[in-house]
Amino acid sequence: MPKNYTYTDAGVNRKQRVESKKALKNLHETYKYSRFNGVMHLPYGNIFPISENLFMDLEIEGVGTKVLLAQLAQKYDTIGIDAVAMVVNDVIRSGAKPLAIADNIHAQESNPQLVKEWLKGIIQGAAESECPVTNGETGDVAEIIKGLAENAGFDMVVASVGQVEKSEIITGENIRPGDPIIGLASSGLHSNGITMARKILFKHWGGKFLPNDKPAGLDREIVLEALEPTKIYVKPLLKLASEVKVKAAVHITGDAYMKFNNLANVSPGIGFEFNNFKPQPIFGLLQRTASELGFTITDEEMFKTFNMGWGFGIIVDKTETDKAMNTLEQDISTNSIKAEIIGKVTDKQMVEIKYLNKKMVLT
Repeated sequence: MPKNYTYTDAGVNRKQRVESKKALKNLHETYKYSRFNGVMHLPYGNIFPISENLFMDLEIEGVGTKVLLAQLAQKYDTIGIDAVAMVVNDVIRSGAKPLAIADNIHAQESNPQLVKEWLKGIIQGAAESECPVTNGETGDVAEIIKGLAENAGFDMVVASVGQVEKSEIITGENIRPGDPIIGLASSGLHSNGITMARKILFKHWGGKFLPNDKPAGLDREIVLEALEPTKIYVKPLLKLASEVKVKAAVHITGDAYMKFNNLANVSPGIGFEFNNFKPQPIFGLLQRTASELGFTITDEEMFKTFNMGWGFGIIVDKTETDKAMNTLEQDISTNSIKAEIIGKVTDKQMVEIKYLNKKMVLT
């Protein structure tokens, strides 16, 4: 009988990660140093005031083991887009507009040609989010970083700071049953669940395919499909927030649809039902390939690990559904990001998924 294959089996232990994050509470004692009445807690991160009515959102993110896919493909000009996307998409969850970006690249060796390629993606990501890259650092740490290709190992982390007025903060409050959940389409894997994807899809890590293989259902080499950059949602989210009251903004990354549970901490008694999915072919390929290797990746595991076609979730009041959708649809022509209603808020206090005539509850 095939063995269930989970993110923990791939090497990322969810329970341990949750336990480790409890230590972050120790940082709360530092909040007393914040001016203007301290730090404001939000469902996804915190923001801090710099005046009575103005708050800053400072985020830092990385692209994780997706850098290994760039090394496998020997293609380095898009990974910077992922780095920028991961952090600016986090900044806008509070309603903040990204103001500046700083990058930190730890390299096995800061080869000038590689640095130039890494920066191409960062520059493109900055352009898409209309945010300047004001600082950065490249460090040579060969004793820490080892790559797949000779002297090509690296890790990429990007920070961004954004600004939001107090009246425009997206707090996650006052979400009610019946409110729609609007999804903004992803481009594929993005930068989450890559450890699992690598170990199932690529021979280099014990999976099935060579980097340049083109499996049935894909239009290009599998390594290029897996490397497709993360979408940047800055423009459509901020445009929408200027037109309607956005109750919640969720970057669908690690833990995927389980992330919506955070909203119940500020709007108690709610749950979420998702019923509209159009995942890109690579997600189905991942499950089929796992089966061929003697494993089963359940649908539940897929929705707890991957974005399954929607990279960002937005909740507005049900009375503003039409206005919200019209605003986003008008914006599609300039940002090329599809928006659809993918579910609704319920009173069931759980995350329900309806997919391929199957109902499941994520726990």
